[in-house]
Amino acid sequence: MKFELEEYHRNTPSEDFLADIRNVANKLNKKSITIAEYEEHGKYHPTTITNRFGSWSKVMEAANLEIGRKVNIPEEELFKNIEDVWTKLGRQPRYAEMKRPLSQFSAGGYDKRFGSWRKALEKFISYINSDSTNEDEAIDNSIEQNVIIEDRDITIKHKTKREISDRLRFRILMRDSFTCKKCGRSPIKEMGVELHVDHILPWSKGGETIPENLETKCKKCNLGKGNAFSE
Repeated sequence: MKFELEEYHRNTPSEDFLADIRNVANKLNKKSITIAEYEEHGKYHPTTITNRFGSWSKVMEAANLEIGRKVNIPEEELFKNIEDVWTKLGRQPRYAEMKRPLSQFSAGGYDKRFGSWRKALEKFISYINSDSTNEDEAIDNSIEQNVIIEDRDITIKHKTKREISDRLRFRILMRDSFTCKKCGRSPIKEMGVELHVDHILPWSKGGETIPENLETKCKKCNLGKGNAFSE
């Protein structure tokens, strides 16, 4: 068995980078390509190229390709993408895994926005653990609902909204180790397992949207539950 070092590209001529950029554009039949598209089809790492030229727009310009529309992606959208990937994997995503179809945005994009992939993860965790702006979980005493329980018409006055915010949902998934509380299925053990977070006591029966009344269930167990109490 022959051992070899991985190929080193920092001293690669700029024209080699640009030639490969143009090659990917031709392959995709596009006049402009994104970092994610190049990361998937290109020979070199996009971060190495952007470091050489200063920005992806300058890379496109140097390669004589069209400069794509600049979009200032909100941090919340970038964090939601990390949350989605983390949930699908059932664990912290790695740098190399942040690419399509698993991830909407490339790890190189997070590098550029936050300074490094590690810093992006740290900012994400800080965002998830923040309770200062959890508007979806705020107390709202104005929410009332008329329900019929045991032939009695009862008015329930909720303290929380029915919808589970992204941050609260992810915290419940983390708390439950990305594992269905009913059957034990998890994307860590079985690829393709889809996890939901739902109320234990249904909101329609007076249950509140609080951690103590939320649990993780796989799609199969959750959809089979209906509006009944958990066993």
